[in-house]
Amino acid sequence: MKVLVATKNQGKIEGAKRALLKYFDDVEISGIPVDSNVGEQPVNDEIYIGAKNRVKNLKTYAKKNNIEADLFLAVESGINNSLGRWMITNIAVIEDNYEFESYGTSPSFPVPDNLVQNIIETDLSQVMNTIFEKDNERHNKGGGIQLLTHNKVSRIDLTEIAFIMALVKYINNDWK
Repeated sequence: MKVLVATKNQGKIEGAKRALLKYFDDVEISGIPVDSNVGEQPVNDEIYIGAKNRVKNLKTYAKKNNIEADLFLAVESGINNSLGRWMITNIAVIEDNYEFESYGTSPSFPVPDNLVQNIIETDLSQVMNTIFEKDNERHNKGGGIQLLTHNKVSRIDLTEIAFIMALVKYINNDWK
């Protein structure tokens, strides 16, 4: 199975690959960065919209460049208060060549009230850089969640879970 994922971030690519390999034997995955067409720090509905836009832009890029794939994936991280509390959530979107779409979320983690406005105005990464030392490993693989959970959960883990949730419709034939 040939899969394109809308990122060059190795941690997100690894998370997608781990999720796919739980259900499919032969997975070839390539990362291609494309725009989300939402702000740098997606808020509420922009998280899903950004992931959806990345899939759309990825499909357009693939078509223009004669790149064939079976599935197109994207994941977007953002801040939301859909449950009345601010938290960071990842939303994954998967589409095939027939416009069949599925989506899923990762577990979410809480954001202290005193940081919410700063995250919305800049982005989580910049806020994390002011709290913790800037670290390229955190940016590429572990993510801020790795620091916040004292190395128990990484960005790869969150991405993997979001894509597993997004695969539910595919592996169950849309629940028949």
